[in-house]
Amino acid sequence: MKYLLDTMVWLWSVGPIEKIGDAGLEIIEDGSLNVYLSVVSVWEIAIKTRLGKYKLPESPERYVPKRLSQQGVLPLSVTLEHSLKVASLPLHHHDPFDHLLMAQAMVEGMVILTSDREFAKYPVEVLWCGK
Repeated sequence: MKYLLDTMVWLWSVGPIEKIGDAGLEIIEDGSLNVYLSVVSVWEIAIKTRLGKYKLPESPERYVPKRLSQQGVLPLSVTLEHSLKVASLPLHHHDPFDHLLMAQAMVEGMVILTSDREFAKYPVEVLWCGK
């Protein structure tokens, strides 16, 4: 099984982890599972850090790769197929970052770990990670 972390779940996984439910935390910390963070989330983190919406202990350019490596979380690139899949998604959710995450999870057959209840409205396997 492959798992895709949504942006907030990954940010929580690097602190404060107490916001993540036990099932999600177990998957993230297992080390033997295929856990991914999309470059879409990295892009979102970079934009929102620059806008002052997220605070990181150091620049995203240093912090994100270092933490991914420490966690054993793999980056997931965006493909043409991922991008085109967005066109067929219903508009339940209006966040373009999340649309692309859902499309990636669908195309790649991944379970998406999220705390966003809107994800459940889409034909993607979701693991609720909020408390």
